[in-house]
Amino acid sequence: MPPLFPQGHEPRQGRVFPVVALFLALTMPAAAADKTVAIFDFELIDSSLEGSMMGENAGEQARLQTLAPDLSEAIDSMPGYSVVDIAPVRERAKKQYLQSCGNCSQTFARELGADIAVTGTVQKVSNLILNINAYAFDAKTGEPIARGSADIRSNTDQSWQRGIDYLWDNVLERQFEAAR
Repeated sequence: MPPLFPQGHEPRQGRVFPVVALFLALTMPAAAADKTVAIFDFELIDSSLEGSMMGENAGEQARLQTLAPDLSEAIDSMPGYSVVDIAPVRERAKKQYLQSCGNCSQTFARELGADIAVTGTVQKVSNLILNINAYAFDAKTGEPIARGSADIRSNTDQSWQRGIDYLWDNVLERQFEAAR
């Protein structure tokens, strides 16, 4: 079968397309790698009399352990971010109060190869008044990336879940989008 186009008479698109494709490949920025995020366990600040009189509340401790995984799931599902496992530093991190240890959460995050360190607290004023707080910082520079707070009423599984969901959906998510 003879060639469709005689030699030297290919359509212009056939000659230009490879040049344009090469130009675009060389000039388009590479897709940015995901920012990695280390999310540390939330800490309880119990300023109620109940904690000092009755000791540790097992229900609160169980709820406290759900907050970081819930936030991890939300951040990990967001384009441009991936969450790293904090298991290699978890025990050392638990021995610190991450809110006042001299940026040790950022040091731990760097050890894990993470770009962002996220910490959080639940402040318990009483069984009726609690507050969930989360803070995200650039692990290298210490610059704040996101921070927010959600007040909750009642000390139940449902109120804590609604609090962390509200904090992500209405405060933190927008800040993480802006930091991409």
